[in-house]
Amino acid sequence: MTISFENKVVIVTGSGGGLGRCHALQFAQRGAKLVINDLGGAVDGSGGSSEAADKVVQEIKDMGGEAISNGSSVTDKEGVQKLVDDAMNAYGRIDVLVNNAGVLRDKSFAKVTLDDFEFVVDVHLMGSVYCSKAVWPIMVEQQYGRIIMTSSSSGVFGNFGQANYGSAKLGVVGLMNTLRIEGQKNNIKVNSLIPVAATRMTENLGMPEEVLKQLKPESVSPAVLFMASEDAPTGIMLSAGAGVFAKVEIAQAPGVGFAGDDINPDSIAEHWSEISDMTSAKQLFNGGEHTAAMFAKVKK
Repeated sequence: MTISFENKVVIVTGSGGGLGRCHALQFAQRGAKLVINDLGGAVDGSGGSSEAADKVVQEIKDMGGEAISNGSSVTDKEGVQKLVDDAMNAYGRIDVLVNNAGVLRDKSFAKVTLDDFEFVVDVHLMGSVYCSKAVWPIMVEQQYGRIIMTSSSSGVFGNFGQANYGSAKLGVVGLMNTLRIEGQKNNIKVNSLIPVAATRMTENLGMPEEVLKQLKPESVSPAVLFMASEDAPTGIMLSAGAGVFAKVEIAQAPGVGFAGDDINPDSIAEHWSEISDMTSAKQLFNGGEHTAAMFAKVKK
């Protein structure tokens, strides 16, 4: 099976470089019409120009593809509306949104300022909200849409010095989990990428050169194209890096039920090994399944 994006219109935020650029180029190679959004700022979000986005547009045109550039910030509601308007004016539809734009302002929780915390959450989480909200009615009307969130191992598993980034990155998974449910009836599928790649956002981590060579951003983008395809699953987290792809799940153990006077912290402590046994853990599709699993134990 060959996945194609002929006649599909794809917006990739933050696609003037790094992962976003690689996503955009691979979409273009498979026939998509691209909207290259990039503020052109530094890794910490400062500064900005349209030069980076324009360069990627030219790359796509040079390979025979179609693309336009947009310099809006994903944190600016009016700017996001302009991004969507530009796409609609140029192409008349929007099939895929890749929420890729991001910044880093790493510091330990003790040292991070609340302004830096809020800014990182605004870009990653609220930027994904603004862009997804803006394309949502278009995708509902089309009865077709694919939205990709960019999560991170820092959000799902944690990472020192990234409380702000990790909070935002798990936040987009929470957003995905509800949008996948609400989008089902309109053929809108929503998934999350967990990338590992050598980009300017990771260049200060001190990785050995041989490791960096394996972590090419180009090897991450196939996961995005898969999750944006017509026959993609929905509501998944997909880890991608160095050519390795793996589904990531948040799962719940079967647990233990107590009754009457046994419902106390001592019982939890006494049965903790059984309560925390993930051998038969299951992924749940929504909050209702979580409640149903609880009452199934109560009945027993």
